[in-house]
Amino acid sequence: MNLAAEIQRLKAERNAVILVHNYQLPEVQDIADFLGDSLELSRKATEITAGVIVFCGVHFMAETAAILNPGKTVLLPDARAGCPMADMITGDQLREFKAQHPGAKVVCYVNSTAEVKAESDCCCTSGNAVKIVQHYADHEVLFVPDQHLGSLVEERLGRKLILWPGYCPTHARIHPREILELKAARPRALVLAHPECPPPVRALADQVLSTGQMWAFVRENPAQEYIIATEEGMLHRLRKDNPGKTFHRVSPFAVCPNMKRINLDKVLFVLRNLAPAIKVEEPIASGARRAIEQMLAWS
Repeated sequence: MNLAAEIQRLKAERNAVILVHNYQLPEVQDIADFLGDSLELSRKATEITAGVIVFCGVHFMAETAAILNPGKTVLLPDARAGCPMADMITGDQLREFKAQHPGAKVVCYVNSTAEVKAESDCCCTSGNAVKIVQHYADHEVLFVPDQHLGSLVEERLGRKLILWPGYCPTHARIHPREILELKAARPRALVLAHPECPPPVRALADQVLSTGQMWAFVRENPAQEYIIATEEGMLHRLRKDNPGKTFHRVSPFAVCPNMKRINLDKVLFVLRNLAPAIKVEEPIASGARRAIEQMLAWS
């Protein structure tokens, strides 16, 4: 059986659309109706008319799509595809954090559970975090859960935030030494790093960009060679869309095992069975939707 062809047939039969994150396996990226980063896919989820959304990403992303599309069926091809960073803070922990800082605004990275989003004033992504926090110039800001993205916002805005000590294990495995070694061997290559990277890695980058921003930057920049400090799935899209340019991954360990759980067999399975479906119950869904929609309005 030609899996990709069967997926396309079933997709039409089910009135479905396939959203795919940049960190997915190449074979999954290649069947996407829409491919992008968290912000791009969040925006796209608000525009979808199809009745079924197959979200090839991790659980919090499918939750976000379900929150923004009440009444539609949102399918996650592998229910075990979670996010360790999102699991580093719970709704109870955030409520306690807020109680310690009365009057503070909560900016919540989208890499978080629906319950945490519902306790937040506004969500953000790696591509718009600075812009979102700027809206709270007159307030103390609690930034959860990614301390590294939060520290980048601090650097860009020249102000202190109150950071939750969460992080992405995949980006934490990228070491400055690896970048220095690659840069010594490829002196003309530009270093692009994701905001989830620790500060010592970001300090070596020519540009610190979300994956969507990396894609746009490379398409417009005349440089022919790049060192990419993020999850390795991004290299497939960059190479495919820029065949005349060269891309180097920084580390063989910069692989998100949860993103790699999804494959074509699992996409076909969920289209056949319309399960597992992701549901977010009220009142959490309404609270989370408010924070997500605030982000989209300010983006």
